[in-house]
Amino acid sequence: MFQRLVNHNDDLRRLVEKGYAVAFDTNYLVVRDIPYLDADGALQTGAFVAKLVFTDQDHIKQDDHQVFFAGSVPHGLDGNPLANLAGGPHQLTLSDACKDVVVQRSFSNKPKITGAFVDFFDKIESYVAIISGPAMEKYRADPYTFRVVEQMVPNSVFKFHDTLTSRAEITELVGRFKDDVIAVIGLGGTGAYLLDFIVKTPVREVRSFDLDPYYVHNAFRSPGRVEEAEFGHLKADVYRARYENFRSGLLMAPKFIDSHSAAELDGVTFAFVCVDKGSARAGIIDVLIAKKIPFIDVGMGLNRKHGALNGMVRVTYFAAADAQTILDKQLVELADTPENVYRTNIQIAELNALNACLAVIRFKQLRGFYLEEGPIYNLLFGISDMKIVSESELT
Repeated sequence: MFQRLVNHNDDLRRLVEKGYAVAFDTNYLVVRDIPYLDADGALQTGAFVAKLVFTDQDHIKQDDHQVFFAGSVPHGLDGNPLANLAGGPHQLTLSDACKDVVVQRSFSNKPKITGAFVDFFDKIESYVAIISGPAMEKYRADPYTFRVVEQMVPNSVFKFHDTLTSRAEITELVGRFKDDVIAVIGLGGTGAYLLDFIVKTPVREVRSFDLDPYYVHNAFRSPGRVEEAEFGHLKADVYRARYENFRSGLLMAPKFIDSHSAAELDGVTFAFVCVDKGSARAGIIDVLIAKKIPFIDVGMGLNRKHGALNGMVRVTYFAAADAQTILDKQLVELADTPENVYRTNIQIAELNALNACLAVIRFKQLRGFYLEEGPIYNLLFGISDMKIVSESELT
């Protein structure tokens, strides 16, 4: 990545040619060997970190006028903290390849005349003049070490730069999914939206299972662009084509999962069950419990009331240790229901998406990405009153 970015971005090339110790850490520019004075007037060395915003695979632009700094508070020749540096204490987690760069604060200093930096070269030069100036004058130190550190950043599962993570400064939270192998069982309405969300989560592998073809009615409750040529093809093939250019680690299998499918689930760390047929759900749950795989089962029940659709959207979490206890509560249907409006009404994409959202949010709570105040195992959303009721006490 180092040489590609330097070759395609003139401002980065100029930084390297001038001698700055430039490196790249996923979606951050890192400039080491920045001299500055501490509170005692002693010479210290820090590093600048700035967000990279990718406009395509090879070209970047600035995010704003701010930088992060790995180091203590820089001081001037008079022994006072440098003025005109807004910001304050700040933490930012980089990859293991940059574990020597520990961000401690952020700085904010706009150019007086233009109010914005032209590019990264302009930004780094400006901050060096302010922060390193006293050290350069007192110790004749400078940041031009011509040191190139080409980090071996762990390969991403995504085929595009995940700039959202760096912009939101949640790198350490996103890292909590890196070892997950997720199974999405059933690619109907809710399963299709759930797959879309999980594909965009940096889990190590996504396996999805569905033997059914993709028909016109599926287009009304699935995300993304629809191509007429997709109709009649297997859902597994349709969704593989939609997502294989986005990330690696995808397995889309045209098959049903039942009590005989243990091998297909080897290595799975979490599963989502997205089927509307009770008898199919029963077989899937049997094999998941037997393999001690935690999972979330989703579902909805709709009926006509006063001429409109009403009902519930459900998310049920089965922890590996409590799965049988939760199953005994009969929260999920394990037999086929003869009449169900859901089976005939296809214009409910918003409910499918909501069901998938609630399930993925619950999963991400379990991984510590979202805050979890209680061990919720069942969640119901009522359509008519828009209320959510949850259960967390296993009795």
